[in-house]
Amino acid sequence: MFKGIFNGKSVVVTGHTGFKGSWLAAWLIELGARVTGISDAVPTSPSHFECAGLGAHLTDVRLDIRDRKALRGAIHRARPDFVFHLAAQPLVRRSYREPIDTLAVNVMGTAHLLDALRTVDWPCVAVMITSDKCYDNVEWVWGYRETDRLGGKDPYSASKGAAELVIRTYACSYFQEPDGPVRLAVGRAGNVIGGGDWAEDRIVPDSVRAWAENRSVEIRNPHATRPWQHVLEPLSGYLTLGAQLAVRPEMHGEPFNFGPSPDQNFSVQALLAAMVKHWPGAGHTVVMQPGGSPEAGLLKLDCDKALSLLGWRATLDFPRTVVMTTEWYRRYYEHPGASMLDVTRGQIADYVALAREGGAAWAR
Repeated sequence: MFKGIFNGKSVVVTGHTGFKGSWLAAWLIELGARVTGISDAVPTSPSHFECAGLGAHLTDVRLDIRDRKALRGAIHRARPDFVFHLAAQPLVRRSYREPIDTLAVNVMGTAHLLDALRTVDWPCVAVMITSDKCYDNVEWVWGYRETDRLGGKDPYSASKGAAELVIRTYACSYFQEPDGPVRLAVGRAGNVIGGGDWAEDRIVPDSVRAWAENRSVEIRNPHATRPWQHVLEPLSGYLTLGAQLAVRPEMHGEPFNFGPSPDQNFSVQALLAAMVKHWPGAGHTVVMQPGGSPEAGLLKLDCDKALSLLGWRATLDFPRTVVMTTEWYRRYYEHPGASMLDVTRGQIADYVALAREGGAAWAR
């Protein structure tokens, strides 16, 4: 898998206590990597990181990436062969309430990591994770390509677009030599669901919390359409990108979209209806009128570049995505004390097997 490139390697994951970061850390541990996680705190309670007991399986470093000196010290102590940068303030609605903090973490935090990498003198591959919301979203019906204009009407989206500019600046100014010690590339993805996400104002966590308490679910915008994908889908893309960047210098500085096939667009209401089928006794939904801070109604990515240059494509269809997501939460709520690390490992193994059956090059 990934040609064994991560086995025995030092890998830093920033944001390892978050939803995507904890799943990535769990997968890297399964791949035999020596993982160092960098994060300021566990963002939610409960959390996938704590439910899976991942702190016992990696080096858990707590610091704020806005602390430039501390971050540089942590990078030099870990001496990573690979860095996956996921640390961020990831919520659109929170960004309206906390615009300065969002910009400080997402933009300057990214700059601090890049500046720390500027001082390394050993080979290091860095995969910088931003978001599909880095694009200037005009809500057209086709997917955004890596060459489309960056932008952002809300503070979160603006922070991701700005982070992309910072990444490009460092790539062109300090890491311009693909044979230098640092190679970097960018991964963009969005609308990720899966077990262990308990973030605020997200449809899946809001729903499972409500169902676990026998409450109804409130929906802000039932007709918003998203290309939903399981968390393991973009993570397989990030790992593929990191593995190939290590041996293919022509990938240096390139951005890549990672998302599901174009026919995977479903409304919030359709996602909820699909989840209800796998959650016996789930309460009815209460459809609320859209309100509060505005959010995009449509946003999807064109992933042809990842297919063409990396040989990467999504593995799961929408029904399987929903089943895996719902099963993880049901195991958590219906079997208190169950090993969620075992559940996580089992889902990673199932996903790899499905990818291998589908001919995914990275899964061989």
